[in-house]
Amino acid sequence: MGGNVTHETHHWRRNQTAVTTATFMGFMSFTLVMPFLPLYFEQLGVQSTRSVAIWSGLSLGVTPAVTAAMAPVWARLAERYGRKMMVARSLISFMVIMGALAFVRAPWQVFVLRAIQGFFAGYGPIALTMAAESAPPEQMATAIGWVQTAQRLGPALGPVIGGTLAHSVGLRGAFLVSAAVYLAAFLLVLVGYRESDTRKDVPAALPAKVTFAELRVVPHFLLFMGAVFGMQLADRSLGPILPLYLREIGVAPESVAFLAGILFTITAGSAAIGNLSSRWLLTQRSEGVLVAVMVGVASIAALVFAAGPPIGVLLGAAAGFGLALGVATTSIYTVASQSVTAERRGGAFAYLTSAYLLGLAVSPVVAGFIGSVSMRAVFLADAAGLALVAWLVKRGMVDAAR
Repeated sequence: MGGNVTHETHHWRRNQTAVTTATFMGFMSFTLVMPFLPLYFEQLGVQSTRSVAIWSGLSLGVTPAVTAAMAPVWARLAERYGRKMMVARSLISFMVIMGALAFVRAPWQVFVLRAIQGFFAGYGPIALTMAAESAPPEQMATAIGWVQTAQRLGPALGPVIGGTLAHSVGLRGAFLVSAAVYLAAFLLVLVGYRESDTRKDVPAALPAKVTFAELRVVPHFLLFMGAVFGMQLADRSLGPILPLYLREIGVAPESVAFLAGILFTITAGSAAIGNLSSRWLLTQRSEGVLVAVMVGVASIAALVFAAGPPIGVLLGAAAGFGLALGVATTSIYTVASQSVTAERRGGAFAYLTSAYLLGLAVSPVVAGFIGSVSMRAVFLADAAGLALVAWLVKRGMVDAAR
C-alpha cells in the first residue's frame, strides 16, 4: 500500500514538473521575440512609424483573436483525443512557425504566420487542466498555482533574454532560438508527461454546460467580464508601441531593444507578484475596494508613462502598473469563483477567459492605430480606460454594498 502511494506521488509530481516546465518554456519563448516585433518590421523595410505601429498592432492582435475562435474546438478535441496530444500539437506548430518567421521577407508574411499561429495556439488553459487532472485532490490547488506562476514568470524573463539575443544574434536569430525552445518544450511534454492513468475518470467529472444567460444574473458577473476586458486592453497596449516610444523620448537606438525588454520583464514580473499577493490582500480589504484601488494605481502609472519621464521613473511606473493589474485580475477571478456554484465555475472561467482573449486581440490593434497618430496618446487612452474601469467597479461593488 505504501509503495503504491509513493508511486502515485512520484507519478503526479513527474507530470507536474513536466507540464509546469514546458509551460514556462513556451510562454518564455513567445516573449523572446514578440515584444520586438516593431523593430522587426523596420528591418523588413517598413519605413514610417505609423505603418510600423499598424503592422505591429495587427500582427500582435490576430493571434489571440483566432485563438479565441478556435479554443472551443481544441477543447472538444482534447476531451476526445487527450490533452497531452493537443498541447504537443500546439508546441510543435509553434516551433515551425517561429522558425518560419526568421525567414520572412515582407510584413504581410508575418501577419499570415501570426494568424496561423493563433489557429494552433491555446495550450495554456489545457496545461492547467492537465496539471489539475494529474494531481491528487488535496494537491490540485498547488498544481494549478504552479502552472499559473509559470505562465507569468515565462513572460517576465523572456523579454530581457530576447533583448540580449536581439543585440547579440539579431532578431532573425532570436526567432530561431525561440523555435529551439519550443522544440525542447514539446519533447518534455512528450516524454515527461504520462496521461494514460490520469484521464480514466475524466468523462464523469466533466462540468455541465453553462449558458451566458445563467451567468449574467450572477451578481457583478458582467462587471467582472468588462473589468477583465478593460485591464487587458491597457495591459497589452504596450506591445506595438513601446520600443518606438522609447526611441521617441530619447533612448539611444542601440539600447531600445534591451530597455524595452527590461520594461516588459518588470511589468510581467510585478504582475506575477500581484497574482501571488492578492489572496492575502483580499483578507485585508473588500474585493470591490481592492480592485478599484489597484486599477486606479494602474491608471496613474499609465499617466506617468505618457509624461515621458527619466528611465528610473519609467521602471518604477512599469512595476506599479504590472503589480496593480496582477492584483486586480486575480482578485476578480477569485471573487468570480466564489460567486458561482462548483458546477458553474468552469463555465464562468470560460466566459472570463473569452473577455481576456478579446482584450488581448483588440488591444494591440487599437494601440497600433492610435500610436500611428501619437505614441503618448496610447498611454493617455490607457489611463482614461483604467480610470473608467475603477469608477465602474467602485460604483457597482463598493457603493452598491453600502
